[in-house]
Amino acid sequence: MMNRQINCIMLVDDNKIDNFFHERVIRKNHAAKHIVIKETAEEALDYIKQKDQNGDRHPDLIFLDINMPGMNGWEFLEEYSELDESLHCKMIVVMLTTSENPDDIEKAKSRGALSAFRTKPLTGEMLEEVLERFFNFH
Repeated sequence: MMNRQINCIMLVDDNKIDNFFHERVIRKNHAAKHIVIKETAEEALDYIKQKDQNGDRHPDLIFLDINMPGMNGWEFLEEYSELDESLHCKMIVVMLTTSENPDDIEKAKSRGALSAFRTKPLTGEMLEEVLERFFNFH
């Protein structure tokens, strides 16, 4: 169990079951004060842009699926990378996907906005590793 929390984790995934399961892992590990779930990449981008205008807190960490209807995870990253530079340094984006395609893994490594690439499902150990790596939780 973690002794520190980040403010907000956003889940971006069209799969309701994955979102439900991943939210439980985050809550069980007391990893975040707030969890925001968006079922489309467009909704997630709108949320981030609105938060920017309102001066509210942004997600500190985004778990992003690749395969979604409409805008996919790669297209989300394209749009995200065009947002104001000050937003990028505030958010860690982790691709969380069922894809084990080596091309996707290589593509992920070439994306500046993307911090890490993990395979579903999110586990307590994976969550802890991400928080240790990007938020210096020990």
